[in-house]
Amino acid sequence: MEIKTIIEGCKNNDRKSQEKLYMEYFASMMRMCMRYVHDKDRASEIVNDGFLKAFKKIDQFEFRGSLEGWIRRIVFHAMSDNIKKETNYLKFMVFEEYDRGSSNTVLDKMYENDILKLVEDIPAASGDVFLLFAVHGFSHKEIAEKKNISVGTSKWHVAEARKKLQELILKNYKHNTNAG
Repeated sequence: MEIKTIIEGCKNNDRKSQEKLYMEYFASMMRMCMRYVHDKDRASEIVNDGFLKAFKKIDQFEFRGSLEGWIRRIVFHAMSDNIKKETNYLKFMVFEEYDRGSSNTVLDKMYENDILKLVEDIPAASGDVFLLFAVHGFSHKEIAEKKNISVGTSKWHVAEARKKLQELILKNYKHNTNAG
């Protein structure tokens, strides 16, 4: 079935078209979510929520760019909404030991998903440990057991991730506060 036919079917709420679209992109959306949440049940719930939103908004897809990219953005937003429910202190976590006087306006203009996107730009091992600690609430002991590392290494990864995130935030967002 051609993609335009599938999309038209989805617009008409055709279950077979929705199933085809879901089956086509489910695995890649799961891989993306698993990179952040590390829990298959939660990732599956997020992906399903994302697809539900995509089906509701399918009439907004205008064939500019790839359908997969469009779905990925919707699923990513569903994931970030899910994570935000549990991460009231993500901003605090990044900057708790930093001089908030110079970073406060920068941080106030950022959303949690802006910070989560920056996590992708730090080394994967540190980013993964940081997400487990700051977003999912695992203790350093639990992370050490899960990742087969020492508690000290877990603490180092969190500190290193925070340092890199602070640098990225100040580098990427500082000009926004100066201009506005």
